[in-house]
Amino acid sequence: MKTALVTGGSRGIGRAICQELHKMGYRVLINYVSNDAAAQECLQSIEGDGELLKFDVSQPEAVQEAIGQWQQAHPEDYIEVLVNNAGIRKDSLLIWMEPEDWRKVLDTNLNAWYYTTRAVLQPMLLHKYGRVINVASLSGIKGLPGQTNYSAAKGGMIAATKALSQEVARKNVTVNAVAPGFIKTDMVEGLDEAALKKDIPAARFGEPKEVAAVVGFLASEAASYVTGEVISINGGLYT
Repeated sequence: MKTALVTGGSRGIGRAICQELHKMGYRVLINYVSNDAAAQECLQSIEGDGELLKFDVSQPEAVQEAIGQWQQAHPEDYIEVLVNNAGIRKDSLLIWMEPEDWRKVLDTNLNAWYYTTRAVLQPMLLHKYGRVINVASLSGIKGLPGQTNYSAAKGGMIAATKALSQEVARKNVTVNAVAPGFIKTDMVEGLDEAALKKDIPAARFGEPKEVAAVVGFLASEAASYVTGEVISINGGLYT
């Protein structure tokens, strides 16, 4: 059974990625932290062909316990595709940013990348096949005012993507990132869409399925010679 794990998989981009991987023949492990109803809806949208894994990616013990228990229950299988999608925003100008808002964003968007990737990496190397796909952000490439915490986290994820890709390439494990711009999800709530669209050459916000399609390619055999890359998905806003 081919298995994929999507962190933050119950809504938005994560949900679209779960659906894309399901179409590719994967049994999808849907990670989420609190919204049981959304997680169940996501599971139903992939015809129940998956499992729900409820844990907080920012807590290393919780990550290790959840993935370890799953592996023990499925000794013949391993997670061959990991999509690090979980993330939060707590925007503020740095001069007013509270230490807790800095720590929480770094914990959920960057430290969680380490906890989850490390937990699934060894079986990928042993089987000599794996795909690690990280959902970064335009903010991690360009930097956005009011998002120094989020930009730092996503920029760190991009740098980690490039470094890890070189460590594991000989074992047929690829590590890539996608960097979405403004995508119609909960993460852009409160932003002035009409004003922002004026700066986007495509003149619109993107759809979650457009991000999921690129993730699907990176998860496929067709992308076996693509590693250490960051693919921007932003309608031409920034390259």
